[in-house]
Amino acid sequence: MANNKKNEKSGSNSSAKFTFWVIGLVVVCLAAFIFFGNHNKKQETSEVSKIDYTNQPYLGEKTAPVSIIEFGDYKCPNCKNFATNIVPVIEKELVDTGKAKFYFMNDSFINTDSIRSAKFAESVFKELGNETFWKFHELLYKKQPEDPKYEKMDVFTEEFLTSTLKEVASDAEVEKVVKNFQSKGSEDDWNKDMDYAEKLGVTGTPTIFVNGEMFKGQTIDDLKKMVDEAAKGNSNE
Repeated sequence: MANNKKNEKSGSNSSAKFTFWVIGLVVVCLAAFIFFGNHNKKQETSEVSKIDYTNQPYLGEKTAPVSIIEFGDYKCPNCKNFATNIVPVIEKELVDTGKAKFYFMNDSFINTDSIRSAKFAESVFKELGNETFWKFHELLYKKQPEDPKYEKMDVFTEEFLTSTLKEVASDAEVEKVVKNFQSKGSEDDWNKDMDYAEKLGVTGTPTIFVNGEMFKGQTIDDLKKMVDEAAKGNSNE
């Protein structure tokens, strides 16, 4: 999907009108991400379609027939825009309707903050579960600084991450996460994401995959079509 160049998450006539305007906004947003939003870093490699989704944070029902993945970086401004403006529409149109599950995986490349925040978030997921992970995930993007110079600064320090987690978790829960993070208890989980990003040929964030195939469309309708086709493919297996 529209990517931040690698440096650079639910009727009636009135309901129909609302949906129309939301879709129209997302069409523009998705096109902007695709053509102007890529944070680039590396050459594309061969795609791998078989992905192990075990122990990955997700939105939706386990029984949903299609799996959507976003590869993102917490320091990436376009990922923040994607989380704020696009993911809610994906939730409404594809997740809440039971058509798909939405996963987040890390592709941390911008600086040390990217790696630190990703590993901390992995510890949150491991120790406190899926629901708290998403609260922390969304809050972390909201707190991403607006100043473009921040990419070269250490903003997401351990102290900052711990303080942010305290807004959505108890002191006892925060202590468990910090202990896991400091002991590198989620190192393997982060490495798993990074290995997939490389094997799948991810060249920018955010990048989207549908059942292991990279999304190269331009609009929410393109994504919905790809999800529908993936669902049909599953039913034929």
